[in-house]
Amino acid sequence: MTPSPFRSRQFWLPHPLFSLFLALLWLLMVNDFSVAHALLGLALGVAIPFVTHAFWAEEAKIKRPLPLLRYLLVLLVDILRSNLVVAIRILRPARHLQPGFFLYPLALDDDFAITILASTISLTPGTVSIHHDAKANTLLVHALHLEDEAEAIATIRERYEQPLEEIFR
Repeated sequence: MTPSPFRSRQFWLPHPLFSLFLALLWLLMVNDFSVAHALLGLALGVAIPFVTHAFWAEEAKIKRPLPLLRYLLVLLVDILRSNLVVAIRILRPARHLQPGFFLYPLALDDDFAITILASTISLTPGTVSIHHDAKANTLLVHALHLEDEAEAIATIRERYEQPLEEIFR
């Protein structure tokens, strides 16, 4: 007799780290560390992965966690720095913004890593990833201020894509 799939932890808690992340994110968003909000955060942390598990293509395979920590620190610093740069550009009396689109050629081939890269670009103020062309293996990116397309591509490759290759390969 085979064990019932309903009794396994994998069935009820398909992504435990993601569940914990969602619970902590909930507590940070509501900015209230009461028992009620902690329980609601845990309930959401369990329910959301449970309901969406069928739509997840595959589990992320993080090969090297230390570069992931460095990546997150670089991302945090870049988000803070970009917030200041965008605020200064917007608040200047003479706005000399040069918005533009550019195609970013991807070296990544892992769907999850590409999603992380696209999300990273969008999280950094002043840039938004708009479309992933799987056939051409490119991302369409919009920048609030684009002076040099080659420099923007080199920055994304050096600060984000190369570390992601190291993390997921």
